[in-house]
Amino acid sequence: MFGGNISEYSLNVAEMPKVERIAMQLTDGRTLSALKWGSASPEVLFVHGSAQNAHTWDTVILAMGISAVAIDLPGHGHSSWRKDGDYGPSVLALDVATAIETWAPNAKLIVGMSLGGLTTIALAGMRGDLANQIVVVDITPGVNSAKSKAITDFVNGPQTFASFEELLARTIEHNPTRSESSLRRGILHNAKQLDDGSWQWRYDRSTHPSAEDSAKRIARISKLWDVIEDLKCSMTLVRGGVSPVVDDADVAELKRRKPDAQVLVVDGAGHSVQGDRPIELSGALTRILRA
Repeated sequence: MFGGNISEYSLNVAEMPKVERIAMQLTDGRTLSALKWGSASPEVLFVHGSAQNAHTWDTVILAMGISAVAIDLPGHGHSSWRKDGDYGPSVLALDVATAIETWAPNAKLIVGMSLGGLTTIALAGMRGDLANQIVVVDITPGVNSAKSKAITDFVNGPQTFASFEELLARTIEHNPTRSESSLRRGILHNAKQLDDGSWQWRYDRSTHPSAEDSAKRIARISKLWDVIEDLKCSMTLVRGGVSPVVDDADVAELKRRKPDAQVLVVDGAGHSVQGDRPIELSGALTRILRA
């Protein structure tokens, strides 16, 4: 479906890049899957948000024209689900570290959005040797239930739909900043048709805890502020201009904890900056990568 991405955003792609599905078996028997872009050593590793998958970065990577790896986090896409249902950033960071060591040992930049952004922060705190530069897209440890309500309302909706059109209609309703064509592609990558003709999301619903568990999860996430304060790598926060997930208080806290952090605002973008404004995001990432 890359032709759809190229056409919708009028991308100047002289030759369709080589893209292959890769996978590895982890020590506990789980499978970690990813998309490898290009034949050269990957320059960037991309980490998607909760309820997404590696294909969320397709337009961005096509526009950048780079060699990269975009992983499917555990519980998402083609990667195995966790039996314990634990998809916390510090847990996921261990698998991302393995992915970097195996697939992208020379990566200059790690880009993570939402849950992937928190995971990237945790990774940089654990394994500074693997993270010289990080970009965190529309998330901070200041996230809470109120800020993320619009997202959780959508994600915690029905798991199965009678038809593709029913699934598409709900997705359009909850994503007013996205084009129908991009949402249609996203669903085809992020859902599967069952034998009875119905459609089901690919991600593990355990990635979205109950209200009771959510409070504990948010308390754990808030501790990542301390990780940010101790980071040695460079960090850029990309904020969606119309997203409620990151507010001015979060930006102020980021600057207090890490004064050299850079903050970019992408006008017109909601939480999913890579989906709403992929060209603007690709330009920003290219400038960071080539600086």
